[in-house]
Amino acid sequence: MSGPDDLRGLWACRGFMRLWTARLASVAASQMLMVALGWQMYDLTGSAWDLGLVGLAQFVPALLLALPAGHFIDRHHRGRILAGCLAVNLLVAAALTAGSAGGLVTRGWLLVLSVVLGSLRAVQMPTQQALTPLLVPAAQLPRALAFSSTGLQGAIIAGPALGGLIYALGPATTYGCCTALFALGTGLALTIRYEHEPPPRETPSWHSVLAGLRFVRDNKVVLGAMALDLFAVLLGGATALLPIFAKDILHTNELGLGLLRAAPSVGGLITTYVLARAPIARRVGMRMFQAVIVFGIATVVFGVSTNLWISLAALGIMGAADQISVVIRLSLVQLATPDDMRGRVSAVNFLFVNASNQLGEFESGVTAAWWGAVPAVIVGGLGSIVIALLWMRLFPTLRDVEKLS
Repeated sequence: MSGPDDLRGLWACRGFMRLWTARLASVAASQMLMVALGWQMYDLTGSAWDLGLVGLAQFVPALLLALPAGHFIDRHHRGRILAGCLAVNLLVAAALTAGSAGGLVTRGWLLVLSVVLGSLRAVQMPTQQALTPLLVPAAQLPRALAFSSTGLQGAIIAGPALGGLIYALGPATTYGCCTALFALGTGLALTIRYEHEPPPRETPSWHSVLAGLRFVRDNKVVLGAMALDLFAVLLGGATALLPIFAKDILHTNELGLGLLRAAPSVGGLITTYVLARAPIARRVGMRMFQAVIVFGIATVVFGVSTNLWISLAALGIMGAADQISVVIRLSLVQLATPDDMRGRVSAVNFLFVNASNQLGEFESGVTAAWWGAVPAVIVGGLGSIVIALLWMRLFPTLRDVEKLS
């Protein structure tokens, strides 16, 4: 077990801690915003299809922009790029605040702003991933990623719970709090300093833009880890359907929805705190596959539950298992990638993650509209288990990874 001195080494990295705090504020704001946006959309339309469209509206622009964004990230100061993304998030939250206060928000407005949020995420997420290795020593990177996840899970817990609670005062109040948090994150991001050497001037080309895809294709461990996350979470994600489960199956209110949204992060927070103090030392490949199988089992339990407490427990286990997989996957990707490629490889990783999350929300909305919410979640959980077992055979090199180094 690692002691407090190991974490003090991270606290001494000022740039990393500023990034950590900026992400804490911005992730809490994003989670609050998405709780409010999802509940507002369901209040306006009462449609599972429209909840799925919110996910699709965020996925499509991210799909189109991610690879060019990765090339841009590798050629410019990543701290300033992050600050710019958070500033635009601030403007979106401010627009939702004003629109909700004036009674102007419509289904179309929410979908348009979802497109903007998806576009921002295509740049912001790879930037954050590519920035972290520049701010900590390489030997500390797995611990730094786990510590980052600990803070982010805390924000994800507080964000939805506060979002659900504050939403009772009206969506404008929730969006106003998001605006303030994005302002804090923007200010902190502007203070991040590191030695940035601009790369040689080069005319952008598809060969350069697609270099990240070629790197992932040729590295079977990285490809297997990214693809596992894509298909397992694509099938097993139930987040988009939480408003339906909260209102129609578990018969709870806005606060209950916030607790359901926060429950996976409670499990994730506990898990990442343990991983930050004692990273997984052996059989990391097998541990990742085992975590995905547990994730699928917990998804099935959530799907069949009609009790709020059982549902919260199942979601907590889902979050814990998911964080084990995430920390291992991110560590493998970052340690295997040279710095001048990290933006482009992080963009590819973002495409996989975004597809599993945002397209998964659309898939969940569509299958729920066809079969009902409960069968959609159960089939998705079983699909995650099947994918993990299949990937163990297709990617034996990944399965046999012994340690993160």
